[in-house]
Amino acid sequence: MRILLAGASGTIGTALIRHLETNHEIRRLVRRAARGPQEVRWNPSAGELDAEAVEWADAVINLSGAGIAGGLWTRSYKETLYASRITATRTLVEAIRRAANPPAVFISQSASGYYGDRGDEILTEHSSSGGTLMADICRRWEAEALRAPDTVRVVLARTGIVMAHEGGALPNLLIPIRLFAGTSIGSGRQWWPWISINDEVRALEFLLTAPVSGPVNLSAPAPATMDAITIGLGRAFHRPVWFRVPGAILTFVIGQLGQELLLTSARMEPRALVGAGFSFDEPTPEALAAWVRRTAKR
Repeated sequence: MRILLAGASGTIGTALIRHLETNHEIRRLVRRAARGPQEVRWNPSAGELDAEAVEWADAVINLSGAGIAGGLWTRSYKETLYASRITATRTLVEAIRRAANPPAVFISQSASGYYGDRGDEILTEHSSSGGTLMADICRRWEAEALRAPDTVRVVLARTGIVMAHEGGALPNLLIPIRLFAGTSIGSGRQWWPWISINDEVRALEFLLTAPVSGPVNLSAPAPATMDAITIGLGRAFHRPVWFRVPGAILTFVIGQLGQELLLTSARMEPRALVGAGFSFDEPTPEALAAWVRRTAKR
């Protein structure tokens, strides 16, 4: 397939390109001058993207958005979190709407944050949205994607906490564990909707052709608590998990970011993905720990 990718430089985008490039033709959207035929310049903040770029594509994948943990959640950074997702998605959709021959599928990233803080409640694609800042961002983000033409199959990929060596939560968990200072956070009973980067990119490729539309939870079929994940990683590296950071201290130090990123509980299940026939390589916390150890740099 010919795939136009926005957000190619992030952790997921970089891994996705490596996964797709042997079997697909990929063009990356960039905000600087293009450096060859595999790059297309755009300016999402100004709504600028040539419709010809999406006419070339069989599929558009949208991973754009400033990092959730890219800075303290000041008023200014909250505005960045909104704008970097909403304006980028709006720009892509407007180009798709102008295209004489639009792509068959538009996969637009969303997040497990859509559901907010829900305790032990099992969350499927039919569950309601939550009341957190991230839930509001995700609702507006998804609403922009759903403005695509009816002829385009729109997939809202509600990605959970991606476990990757190159970024995100995993390095921050592994470094203290490998230094014999393994730490859990808050009560440890909050559910983390984790997924390995391997399964994340495999799922995105699967969704290019799977007969699925609308919201799709991208998380492992065996959600786990924070304690289960950290203790499992400790066992994989033969290290104890000694310490716990109280939630009150975390929110005092980094505020709302700590609450929504680390202490929120979302027991998410990937029912749409499994129902469509997707098979996970790392379906359980034990499989995740084994994969992490197997792929870790020595």
